[in-house]
Amino acid sequence: MTASSPARLLAAAGLALACFPPAWAQASTVAAPSLADCGAGHAQVLTPVTEASRAMAARALWLDATRLRWPGADAGARTRLLHSATGQVQAVAGQAATGWDAALLLQPFTLGLPAATLQRAAWFGPGPHWAVPEAERHRLRSLHRGQLVLVQEDAQGQVLRATAVQHAAALDALYAAAEKAPALGIHVAPPARAPATVFRLWAPTAQNVALCLHADGAPATPASALRPLLRDAETGTWQAREGADLSGQTATYLVDVFVRGTGLVRQRVTDPYALSLNADSQRTWIGRLDAPATQPPGWPHERRSTRPKPLRAATDMAIYELHVRDFSASDASVRAAWRGKYLAFTEAASAGMQHLRALAAAGITDIHLLPVFDLATVPETGCASPDMAALNSAVQAEGGASLAPQAWVAAHAARDCFNWGYDPWHFNAPEGSLATDAHDGAVRIRELRAMVQALHRAGLRVGMDVVYNHTTASGQAPQSVLDRIVPGYYQRLDAKGVVERSTCCDNTATEHKMMARLMIDSAVLWAREHRIDSFRFDLMGHQPRAAMERLQRAVNRAAGRPVQLIGEGWNFGEVEGGKRFVQASQLSLAGSGIGTFSDRARDAVRGGGAGDSGAALLQRQGWANGLGFDPTPEAQAAGLAGRDALLRAADLVRVGLAGTLRDYRLVTHEGRRVPLARISYAGQPAGYASQPGEVVNYVENHDNLTLFDSHVFKLPRSTSTADRARVQVLAIATTAFSQGIAYFHAGVETLRSKSLDRNSYDSGDWFNRLDWTLQDNFYATGLPPKPDNGEMWPLMAPLLADASIKPTPADIRFTRDAFLDLLKIRRSSTLFRLDSSAQVQRRLQLLDTGPAQQGSLMVGFLEGRGLRGAGFGELLYAINAAPTPATVTLPTLSGKPLRLHPVHLAPTAADPRPAQQARWDPGSATLQVPPRTALVYVAD
Repeated sequence: MTASSPARLLAAAGLALACFPPAWAQASTVAAPSLADCGAGHAQVLTPVTEASRAMAARALWLDATRLRWPGADAGARTRLLHSATGQVQAVAGQAATGWDAALLLQPFTLGLPAATLQRAAWFGPGPHWAVPEAERHRLRSLHRGQLVLVQEDAQGQVLRATAVQHAAALDALYAAAEKAPALGIHVAPPARAPATVFRLWAPTAQNVALCLHADGAPATPASALRPLLRDAETGTWQAREGADLSGQTATYLVDVFVRGTGLVRQRVTDPYALSLNADSQRTWIGRLDAPATQPPGWPHERRSTRPKPLRAATDMAIYELHVRDFSASDASVRAAWRGKYLAFTEAASAGMQHLRALAAAGITDIHLLPVFDLATVPETGCASPDMAALNSAVQAEGGASLAPQAWVAAHAARDCFNWGYDPWHFNAPEGSLATDAHDGAVRIRELRAMVQALHRAGLRVGMDVVYNHTTASGQAPQSVLDRIVPGYYQRLDAKGVVERSTCCDNTATEHKMMARLMIDSAVLWAREHRIDSFRFDLMGHQPRAAMERLQRAVNRAAGRPVQLIGEGWNFGEVEGGKRFVQASQLSLAGSGIGTFSDRARDAVRGGGAGDSGAALLQRQGWANGLGFDPTPEAQAAGLAGRDALLRAADLVRVGLAGTLRDYRLVTHEGRRVPLARISYAGQPAGYASQPGEVVNYVENHDNLTLFDSHVFKLPRSTSTADRARVQVLAIATTAFSQGIAYFHAGVETLRSKSLDRNSYDSGDWFNRLDWTLQDNFYATGLPPKPDNGEMWPLMAPLLADASIKPTPADIRFTRDAFLDLLKIRRSSTLFRLDSSAQVQRRLQLLDTGPAQQGSLMVGFLEGRGLRGAGFGELLYAINAAPTPATVTLPTLSGKPLRLHPVHLAPTAADPRPAQQARWDPGSATLQVPPRTALVYVAD
């Protein structure tokens, strides 16, 4: 029914007028989809919205299935909800609304709401509430399948104000059954059953869904068939069943759906649950994950035989973070066709795999891979790689501050083969650019599994960096998937209905049931089908704690073993401080068993903060690189080189050594013995974890400056390359000796440099290289790319031109070997890996603390008697960051017969100083620690 004078009269009389034709009739003026649409663009606007609706914000919010809130509206004004199947509502202030085909007169709602509802909507701000009349509630599912506009009108029926409505809570309530509905995506029946292929897509607001089938994944192969999908009214899921095994074919959906601000759109879109895709993710691959084509030799039989055993506790994890392409792109010992690919890990004799096996033998437990899901920022065919020889020649000719490498990166960034990959396109599919054949969807699955298999055979568990907090695009962008299927649902919106982008990109809303289900289903798939052993969650603080705890239970069930979860628990953006839900953030995860990265000790060890730039990089030294005892001129001039600053940093380093446990008590530099939660870190509690497995200790990861590059700014320029290597090892030692989970970035042990690049996510192979032959750390290989570094070029250029900073191969080998020794020491005793707060408080004493401490010396004593796996009855560790020897008296240890750890006395020991220069005198209880040295003493 169109808006007419009688209709307005009925509404003015207080009658709720509604007209909701069935789904097919709603789009009766729209041509049915055809095979031609399967080859058309990614989106066709079938009927555009009116001009008034084009820029209309969504300033009202559905609170549940029947009630909504409209901040700023008049609680006493007549309020109607207008519907148009094709987006034709015209609601302009001062005019009568037109173009609607159904309307509901809403009732003011002044009764109380459930506490959970109020909490969920608190972020939206206060406002009057309305409810759909009870007699009309049975129509709500139909209502949400078209345009909805909320209007307030005067007595003459003229519009006072109008807005669209954010509908996520309504969809969660109306389609609650969808959360537990049968598995979404494409499923091929196993060979033992009758041939069948089932397609399921959750699209509750769609008016029609059809399926385009293609015979294979070749880009030029046209669609061979078009099939309709049928809608389940209870779940909002569309389904089709083909009585054949369609493995090897590819598909897209045609989804006719209303899009706010655009109109009724026919979206040609891939399946968000895609297991694989063809090249550049244009079509969804159809197949079984147990098909022979998806399994490397031995895969079906090696689920338990080669996979490393489950860990005793999360604190046993020693993680090595690695990018798949970085691992082999520059490794000449890998066959050319496999460099930068999954299969490089299967080259058992390569320099890279020899390095990883050495790490595993020393104590690394997990390789955490930067994103390997389908990402949007690397072409899967024909990507560009730099001419390394030509760029090397340019740097040799122009010097360490050459502009040539960054110029190449700038010219090719959109088409080169490198990106960190934090641009998720399809969460469940492996990335195709890392496979040898991106066109065949089975190949990337088989080769990813071959990589996992090879790492497992090397004794290494496999962790995966996952990014469920945002998508690479939303709205009508070609790389938008979720938001084109259920517009306005999967992305987190602000109070005007605009997609939030605090994460960098288009934020997802994992507080909504079906986005949470997608995240959980995805993690389960990776754990069960691809044997992923642990997960690292990017910007995990943007996700609800409750969803993460459900995910933890689900992946454990799926894997039949504990699957460790760690993540970035940063607290910022539109969710900061629990504005929308209890977050999976540092201060909100106590008791969950989920680990978060701690910036407390990281910043204290390195100096300054991750976002520092300009003069601050030189002025803000850290505990490891000279704060208060080996100052730079810049630190002195800024008044940041005093003893008080050193002691404050030393306290924060000790916070890390004690596992960042909120209840562990420490005598601070002020002389107070307080729980770590009472020590301040940038206005927050320094200690926040309830158990040591809830904290991840690190001094370097893929973000920001590498540790070596940070030290370039913070160490005095006169520091020798040998001492730069020692400072690197000291910083690593703070992680190795800390309670909690140990996390190391690939190359931290080879003095890795990115030539001072502060954000190398899109800086190409050149600035992200690794050299497993230990000949080069790639410092001074050109000024880093301008977008994130250009303002710093005047500061960087003289540093990059200074040849005295670049380490020698001997420095690199020393750092690698010292790293292996630290891993061996950590692995040798569970005293470094205590699994409960009670054990840490009972067994760990941090010594030389309080106002009289040296500051540049860390000393910890661990009591091991009665502890399984302790290896030693007592253990004493010390880290002297100063360039001079340190002597300390430890009265509580008087008479203890301590001896150097066996690793220090081994013929292969990397550092001769402990054996040659360190001394422990039990009579005087005096410990002498050589300059810039980390060491461990033990006793039976």
